[in-house]
Amino acid sequence: MKRERSDPSFLPVMESFHTIQGEGYHTGKSAFFLRLGGCDVGCHWCDVKESWDASQFDWVSVKQLADDAKESGAEIAVITGGEPLMYDLSELTFEISKRGMQNNIETSGAYNLTGTWDWICFSPKKFKKPREEFYSESDELKVIVYNRSDLKWAKEHAEKVNSKSKLFLQPEWSKSDEMSPLIVEFVKKNPRWQISLQTHKYLNIP
Repeated sequence: MKRERSDPSFLPVMESFHTIQGEGYHTGKSAFFLRLGGCDVGCHWCDVKESWDASQFDWVSVKQLADDAKESGAEIAVITGGEPLMYDLSELTFEISKRGMQNNIETSGAYNLTGTWDWICFSPKKFKKPREEFYSESDELKVIVYNRSDLKWAKEHAEKVNSKSKLFLQPEWSKSDEMSPLIVEFVKKNPRWQISLQTHKYLNIP
């Protein structure tokens, strides 16, 4: 069904599934993932480029999405993409919260923050400048390391985020063998940072 982006009661859904959170602060926890279609950030190393074109996905009511999340048995709902904040997520987070679940989001911060969140994973990208509000609102800063210069870039963002925000460096999957030793040495010298690995890929789960 074709919908307007301004209608927060329906969202374009690429996929949804119950799995184990594989990255960042909540690694290892049972979570219901809701992947929205649509992204214009344009990361050339993105591993879900099939999510970029929202026009190919069905628009689903947020009440149905929240029901699906609740029925999964998970306590955490993770809203991701694509870039989920291309859409107004206020009604979605309301419906999920009403069902007693925790609302987590993974975002590049390129769009205005909408919705009420229990956890904001802010993962800025060089390809589209993030909005300033995410530096104060984020609970987690997760920087993907594709080359050595990303370590310097990560430090620049860390200087801007709030003091409670957890800091994570994650090697881009295809460059993991090359970047992981650099990240290890960086974290040893900068102990506020932690390493995030895509453990779901090692476990061969979604």
